Amino acid sequence: MPELPEVETTVRDLRKEVLKRTFVDVWTDLEKIIKNDSFCNFKKNIRGKKIEKVRRRAKNILFDLSCQKTLLIHQKMTGHLLIGKWKRKDNNWVSSDEEMSKKVNAYIHLLFFLDNGQMIALSDLRKFAKVELWETKELESLLDKNLGPEPLKENFTFEKFKELLEHKKGKIKQVLMNQNIISGIGNIYSDEILFEAKINPFRKVPDLKEKELLKIYRAVVKILKKGIELKGESFADWRNIKGKKGSFDDYRKVYKREGEKCFCCGNKIVRKKIGGRSTHFCPNCQKI
Repeated sequence: MPELPEVETTVRDLRKEVLKRTFVDVWTDLEKIIKNDSFCNFKKNIRGKKIEKVRRRAKNILFDLSCQKTLLIHQKMTGHLLIGKWKRKDNNWVSSDEEMSKKVNAYIHLLFFLDNGQMIALSDLRKFAKVELWETKELESLLDKNLGPEPLKENFTFEKFKELLEHKKGKIKQVLMNQNIISGIGNIYSDEILFEAKINPFRKVPDLKEKELLKIYRAVVKILKKGIELKGESFADWRNIKGKKGSFDDYRKVYKREGEKCFCCGNKIVRKKIGGRSTHFCPNCQKI
């Protein structure tokens, strides 16, 4: 699933392409992708609305519109947004662009038509993505209620981090991935953060010393910023709005490297399950 760096990359790229553009139409072959209304109403309500702002909250892409409404898109497991032009051919949407024509970008189930002839497409192999249209104030209240703070905001200090983890009893890997506690971190970046901090993912939060918490805090900021700098991770399906891979794959130290040598000590990276999710770590560098 795209995590904070991938979603932030998408949002930053979208800002360059779609700000002040107007939605003129929308198409889908998967009406259930609209989660909080019928597609008919959604289409009616989004036509003629101008994109005033594009931003991110956790793993959600948010388009603030001219009508005091916000379009929310969560890409889920295999979704990613693309910008370009497509034509209908044999019941498929096809592009003349080489990157857009690759199979990973060809699972188009939602298209927004803009007033400048460009289109925003959602390619989603497994069809799990979520699209909703909300009153902006109502959505803000809902997101603030259900999501933890953003880890790259200036007010996300070490003291704030300690406060968030206070009284938490779970394993540190699970706590980092809990969106109610901290927003935007998933399986990929929690593995990389804990390797950077040299903390075993099975360590329980109450057992961590303050100096270890500081290492994790610094690793959270460093790894997420590096993920954004490298334009995200494309080990699986995620691509940027031009259909291209991110470069974080070249930086990965443990995620999906089971059986390979640790870059630091030469021992083999192992994979184990925590709460039904795979976690990758070096048992030598990240001793329990």
